[in-house]
Amino acid sequence: MLPAYILSLREGLEAALIIGIVFSTLRKMQRADLLLFFWLGAGSATVLSIITALLLTHFGLVLKDPGEAIFEGLTMLLAAGILTGMIFWMARQSRNLKESLETNVQSASMTGKWSLFGLAFVSVLREGVELALFLTAAVFASDAHQTLFGSLFGLGSAALLSAFLLATTIRLDLRRFFQLTGILLIIFAAGLIVRAAGELIIAGWIPALLPHIWDTGKFLSDESVSGQTLGVLFGYSASPSLMQLLAYIVYFVVVIVALLTKGPLSARNARVT
Repeated sequence: MLPAYILSLREGLEAALIIGIVFSTLRKMQRADLLLFFWLGAGSATVLSIITALLLTHFGLVLKDPGEAIFEGLTMLLAAGILTGMIFWMARQSRNLKESLETNVQSASMTGKWSLFGLAFVSVLREGVELALFLTAAVFASDAHQTLFGSLFGLGSAALLSAFLLATTIRLDLRRFFQLTGILLIIFAAGLIVRAAGELIIAGWIPALLPHIWDTGKFLSDESVSGQTLGVLFGYSASPSLMQLLAYIVYFVVVIVALLTKGPLSARNARVT
């Protein structure tokens, strides 16, 4: 539930930020007549994202092994990859996101109403498909009810927080917020990598190398409430294989090196900030 909540909160705030910038830009341009096409584009993208999530989840749940294990494993890998890419993209673009979006809105408004529709559709669809893919992977890792409640609470919290910020003079440090949630999402993505490796081992696509490197089931089993929670959050397994452990370590090493060299933690970016 917590991963779905945090990602939904993050994506909801990103969407609210985009909507706020578009509204502000159109108001400055005195082009309120284009708002209808903006909402049509954003609404169409939202509907398509929901349909994508439902189709992916349904398809994964109706499959039988080994097809089910393969589909779930590949979906988790894809979700982890997109999550990681999204974190790096936001870290690079957050500084110039407002200026870039304002320029795009101005260009689209001069081209025509359908250009603004397309801009809204693509902007919201990117956020929606990312969320849909992650929530699908979260359903496979936990269950549909927890994922649904977490996503609804997250989107609701994002809506309330956005409304509160607009109604007051309080300003949220969005850069710090995205950095903090980015760290949490990297941890969640690592958990997805571990679970994906487990599914692909079951399907026979990759070797386990060593089936059981330890067993903590006596103290914290996978079936317990705590074990299930840690499994969804961090990819915990009472008896992981060597391949799962290596996948976890390699993912963190690659991400940390990338953060230190090209990401927001690099020395160059640190001097800029």
